[in-house]
Amino acid sequence: MSLVAQVGAETAAEAPVFDGLSTMWVLLAAILVFFMQAGFSMVEAGLIRTKNAANVLMKNLIDFSLAALAFYAIGYAIMYGTGNSIVGTTGWFLSGLDPSVDGLPIEAFWLFQAVFAGTTATIVSGAVAERMKFGAYLMYSFMITALVYPVAGHWVWGGGWLSEMGFHDFAGSTVVHAVGGAAALVGAWMVGPRIGRFNKDGSSNVINGHSMPLVAVGTFILWFGWYGFNAGSTLGFGEPDVVARVAMNTTLAPAMGVILALVVSWMKYGKTDLTLALNGALAGLVGITAPCAAVNSGGAIVIGAVSGILVVLGIGWLNKIRVDDPVGAIPVHGLCGIWGTLAVGLFGYEAFGANSDGLLVGGSASALGVQAIGTFSIVAFTIAAMWVVFKIIKSVVGLRVSEECEIKGIDTEEHGLEAYGGFQIFDAE
Repeated sequence: MSLVAQVGAETAAEAPVFDGLSTMWVLLAAILVFFMQAGFSMVEAGLIRTKNAANVLMKNLIDFSLAALAFYAIGYAIMYGTGNSIVGTTGWFLSGLDPSVDGLPIEAFWLFQAVFAGTTATIVSGAVAERMKFGAYLMYSFMITALVYPVAGHWVWGGGWLSEMGFHDFAGSTVVHAVGGAAALVGAWMVGPRIGRFNKDGSSNVINGHSMPLVAVGTFILWFGWYGFNAGSTLGFGEPDVVARVAMNTTLAPAMGVILALVVSWMKYGKTDLTLALNGALAGLVGITAPCAAVNSGGAIVIGAVSGILVVLGIGWLNKIRVDDPVGAIPVHGLCGIWGTLAVGLFGYEAFGANSDGLLVGGSASALGVQAIGTFSIVAFTIAAMWVVFKIIKSVVGLRVSEECEIKGIDTEEHGLEAYGGFQIFDAE
């Protein structure tokens, strides 16, 4: 054999072997999760007034754009690089890393993780809608995708200290949704409520969104994309029964979330509120994200039911503490993300991939304890980190638009356009 042929043979022998079917599945799932940005855009735009719709659409566009770049340059290294139990320290710009991750090209694995980072950032967009400066939002979006979300992700999915404890969050009820919900709570509290949202006596006023059809279509798009979010987290088709179980649970939980949100709102307000029913679907999806592979169909139904109740009660709780969240992001993603992660310790089965049987299916309280430690550690870290981030942003550029800008609308004042140019649409204010 010639020297050239020998070198070629050695190179071929060292080339990584990729799983074609799993790679195709993960790329398809990543595309589905990316399409969820359209769902978030429609839900958030529909639930606010026309004068701020273009601003919300711009924020959703910039969320993914910044997330892709920030997670490529910095976030992936912090989340998946080798380092210690707190943070990764290698792999900046994906350099020097193994080209294969569990049989996937690293580019495919990176893309799947990058769309998760974009989803986390987008959760905050609706909670601070109609009053945050666009420049301030740009700074926030970069910080959460480059630093805050990757640290939490490293703890759970990157081999960090919670992973070592046996913490289970299959697709991100805490890592993605509770992180986003906690950041939304800090952001909404620090930027303050919209003008006219609350009265001096503590009562609240409803500020209606402008398009329920947009909200409904956006919710269905999110539900559709969530099959990629949850089932794609199998990272392959080696166990088709797991993929199928995840997909079934991702159907049952939101369906039950709709029913319970509808029933509770009917009992509480005497009306069947479409907004709450749609949020019930999203609540069930968030709740089932962590336990989707670890519970059976009965567990999924119970998790969805509790999620639907939580979202209705959570919106009422926000009104009591005078936190203005125009889209319900905090209860949907924050409260239901916490609940879904804790539910692994109640309904999870070791045979289905949980680290031990949950308390209510014949296990002990230890599994619930680990889930509680992990969930509340990440939420506490996120609240502290985002408080610092928003404080810095406030001191540098300020968080809130002027009163004049808020009254006229951010679309014309900050972006120089209208979402519905050429139409005569009148706002309440």
